[in-house]
Amino acid sequence: MNPSASITRLTLVLGGVRSGKSAFTEVLVKSLDVANPNFPVTYLATGLATDAEMEQRILIHRRRRPSHWVTQEESLDLAAGLRASFNLPARPWAVIIDSIDVWVANMLMEHEEEDKERLESKTLDALDEVLNVTRRLAAVFMVSTEVGLSLVPPEPLGRRFQDLLGLVNQRIAAVAGTVYLVVAGVPLTIKDAPNFD
Repeated sequence: MNPSASITRLTLVLGGVRSGKSAFTEVLVKSLDVANPNFPVTYLATGLATDAEMEQRILIHRRRRPSHWVTQEESLDLAAGLRASFNLPARPWAVIIDSIDVWVANMLMEHEEEDKERLESKTLDALDEVLNVTRRLAAVFMVSTEVGLSLVPPEPLGRRFQDLLGLVNQRIAAVAGTVYLVVAGVPLTIKDAPNFD
């Protein structure tokens, strides 16, 4: 499969930190099938509870989700996480991956000793595998932080993260059928949405 080909059922939701991008994505998924509010949804969470503050963030996200949504946790191998959803009792109609920026941070920490080119190659190869797997799903929603509007970090690790996430976001946006930018809780459509009928 060609990862650069358009995936009309893929939606990317971008936004800054605390912009409301995750909450908007959840509302978007809930609104897709009003007649059947219990259609199968898998929430693929990439966050790791590494400290008390992160545990609290994860808890807030969990409390917002409908009880019938299935949560899977996968911090590094997103393609494997998506494939695992195929084996659930109810194969998901929609999958939310929240979030791509945390996944990129996890990849960066896992491969911190790699040089820039090798890290980019590993991450983009892993992303292409994820994009290929998404073609087997009815609808996929990826949530990520937009880093292009922030300052250039003074630390080398911060710059590596910003550069890598920028590349990843561009790759996803290029193939996604729909891209939103959420600013202060207000979603802006920056790429036309497909028809989900």
